[in-house]
Amino acid sequence: LNSRTHKPFLRCEMKMALCLSFILGFTGCIRALLFLTPIQETFAITISLFIIVLTSIVIGVFLPLGMKKCHIDPAHSSTTIQVLMDILGVALTVHISGAVLASALNQFGTKTSD
Repeated sequence: LNSRTHKPFLRCEMKMALCLSFILGFTGCIRALLFLTPIQETFAITISLFIIVLTSIVIGVFLPLGMKKCHIDPAHSSTTIQVLMDILGVALTVHISGAVLASALNQFGTKTSD
């Protein structure tokens, strides 16, 4: 990458991130519906999957570039991304599911324990 190709590269990668996120989110939604998962849980799964894929691609693009800028070998980013996404994936799923399902419970008049 050089200064001329930097912006087109990032634009292309962000388009790819959105496309993959939509495709995998949609696929996860269809799978959850086929297994007769309740709609609130299906929504939580779909949103979580979309955000996890989007986040992993964004980190996968920017981490090697940031490491290179800091004069660190960008090859080290692959293992770093794996560890980060393991932790972030669980955290994002828990927070998103908690928010979606708590919202669904409140919508039906059920009080959640605080």
